[in-house]
Amino acid sequence: MKIAVVFDTAHPDWTDADYRQVVEEGKVEEAAYDVGRALMQLEHDVRFIGVADEIAPLVAELSEFAPALVFNVCEAFRGRAYHEYAIAAVLEMHGWRHTGSPPTALLVARNKSMSKKILAYHGIRVPEFTTFRPGDATVRPSELRFPLIVKPLLEDASVGIAQSSVVSDDHSLAERVVFIHDQFHQAAIAEELIEGRELYVGVVGNAELEVLPIVELHFGKLTKAERRIATYKAKWDDEYRERHHIRSGFARRLSDEVRAKIAQVCDTAFHALWMQDYARFDLRLTHDHEVYVLEANPNPFLESGHELTNAAEKAGMKYAAFMQRIVDEAMRR
Repeated sequence: MKIAVVFDTAHPDWTDADYRQVVEEGKVEEAAYDVGRALMQLEHDVRFIGVADEIAPLVAELSEFAPALVFNVCEAFRGRAYHEYAIAAVLEMHGWRHTGSPPTALLVARNKSMSKKILAYHGIRVPEFTTFRPGDATVRPSELRFPLIVKPLLEDASVGIAQSSVVSDDHSLAERVVFIHDQFHQAAIAEELIEGRELYVGVVGNAELEVLPIVELHFGKLTKAERRIATYKAKWDDEYRERHHIRSGFARRLSDEVRAKIAQVCDTAFHALWMQDYARFDLRLTHDHEVYVLEANPNPFLESGHELTNAAEKAGMKYAAFMQRIVDEAMRR
């Protein structure tokens, strides 16, 4: 069927033909190109539509192409990740069916404070936290105990997270909050540092969810002075990962009881946050087998060979089959 692959682009003047040429030459590997390539292999009629600084060209091209489905791979608008929800809103306002979560889920999950409040309401464990908007006095609530980890409120993919994000006193907390305000021009969230295993759980489905094999981030040979947290470097810097022997692998030594608890937590979180089709949850599993949700990720990264798509392959869905599964879930919905 006719499927438009919509994504944020650094090439505002490119047309579908330009994107196809890059895909055919295999020069660039990124999620939108991988998705489109897979859909073309499945014999769908695919059109690549990049979104840059204006919405009007997107609306015009979708109106002309009239797709049966939009595969939404947008992660930002005008370079701002927290405007990701707006693309889904435009699609819904114009009546175009699309893959992935609706604007409400994208907006709420992006806001770490709002999403944690909703999850806690539904009985899901989340770290204790507080937020500091620019201009606020950095006054820590007495019940919020050190060590804390300080993050930008509205970013994902570990943007703004480094070893220096972990603070152990009020002076360091104030310094890191100011850093977030100055560098990211948004509120900072300071949350309790939960020690334990770092787990990533992908799910696919809607009313009934399939929980994909659980991925664990192994922190390798970080020094005793370094915290075992998923910093930006630990996730994305290949040289840093290799130097410290940091790697992602499928989680072992999880009992059936713990796996069932993780599945129940993810199912509850998925529906509590109004997610659709597929998602990924970043968890911490403590030494006494309590499950904390650190982040909820609607429309997570779909690049071939990455954690989520590797988990789908482990579950029996090679990359193209996983993309077709997402298409099927969206159309059925």
